[in-house]
Amino acid sequence: MQKAHGPDAAKPKARILVVDDHPVTRGGLHLVISGEPDLEVCGEAGTGREAMELIGTLRPDLIIADLSLPDIEGIELIKTMRTHDPHALILVFSMLDETVYAQRVLRAGARGYVPKGRPRTAILRAVRRVLAGHIHVSDEVADAVLRRTANAPGLHAPPAIETLSDRELEVLTMLGQGMGPSQIAAKLHLSPRTVETHRSQIKVKLNVPDAAGLRRYAIEWLRGSRANA
Repeated sequence: MQKAHGPDAAKPKARILVVDDHPVTRGGLHLVISGEPDLEVCGEAGTGREAMELIGTLRPDLIIADLSLPDIEGIELIKTMRTHDPHALILVFSMLDETVYAQRVLRAGARGYVPKGRPRTAILRAVRRVLAGHIHVSDEVADAVLRRTANAPGLHAPPAIETLSDRELEVLTMLGQGMGPSQIAAKLHLSPRTVETHRSQIKVKLNVPDAAGLRRYAIEWLRGSRANA
């Protein structure tokens, strides 16, 4: 008797590396992914350094990565991953506001963005779309990109936060997390003087008068960013 040959009979499962510093989040994603017949988690990492080591040894088909890791900021991690492997498929899974970060992570080399808290069906749809070679963002973000491209009438000027560079946004985020200049310099592998330069540029772009005002702005902005995710 001849064996049946269905379209997925010999197709290997897509191997996924999960990168997040919260074990509960990693465990939740593991459960969601492992319950699918065409997907499997091949490894987990809690830091950017662990992620880079596992990418080299495991060669995953897809990397699901958070933007907030203890040793490296997510946008910088995406750029590093893409430098290490230009063909790496990266899906960002973050609690930060997609409307602020989605276009930035796509420019950095990621292939999609899905906010934390979305149902499992939305996560799996994003995973499969990226694996299939598509870009995945929400309809809201896709519409905003298309409207800007088309220079749609009545479109408001982008908020001041969008004028910040990726590095400046990282510094602002860390200020909102309560980190001081020396801590920021250590995490970003920059000199304190460079961090101070970034802070000065951020104050100008956001029209904030002083360091205390910038810290308040950063805390309030980060709180709002997470609430909107």
